[in-house]
Amino acid sequence: MPPKITGKCIIISAPSGAGKTTIVRRLLDDLPSLKFSISATSRERRHYEVDGGDYYFIGVEQFKKRIEQKDFIEWEEVYPDQFYGTLLEEINRIWESGNHVIFDVDVVGGLNLKSFFNQKALSVFIKPPSVKALENRLRSRGSEPEEKIAMRLGKANVELAKESEFDQVILNDDLNVAVENAFKVISAFLTS
Repeated sequence: MPPKITGKCIIISAPSGAGKTTIVRRLLDDLPSLKFSISATSRERRHYEVDGGDYYFIGVEQFKKRIEQKDFIEWEEVYPDQFYGTLLEEINRIWESGNHVIFDVDVVGGLNLKSFFNQKALSVFIKPPSVKALENRLRSRGSEPEEKIAMRLGKANVELAKESEFDQVILNDDLNVAVENAFKVISAFLTS
């Protein structure tokens, strides 16, 4: 059953390593009417991640089963057997509590969500200062092997070309400035 649209959606997208998750966490602290939409993924949990907090970690077979059951608003196979998606039940949970939804999703997922929610959503692209800065951020995480970093950087070039398809583009050269700019455009959208 599709969600009954009762609130607004904020969609934060960026290439991996651009800072979208950090910005979303700060926005959640600053805007209490926003609640985080926890995505589902088939990938392995990183040591610092919490199941049901950062993502719903489900295996590949379970993810495929839930696709067949039409449990997702959108989903994508980002890398081979590495699925990400937005569960219908997650959006309904947030709206039923009287809040607005904030998404932290990759670029394709963000564009799919914007297409689904249309005018009820504000899509924001977080732009890194350069591909080199993105590479440095990915390496500094120390959480992925070299081949994963190379895969993410290759995907980033394609994602960066899609920034014009978003409602707003925010440069993340200085985190505090990026958060402030995001806060301003999101606050304006929520009160419009």
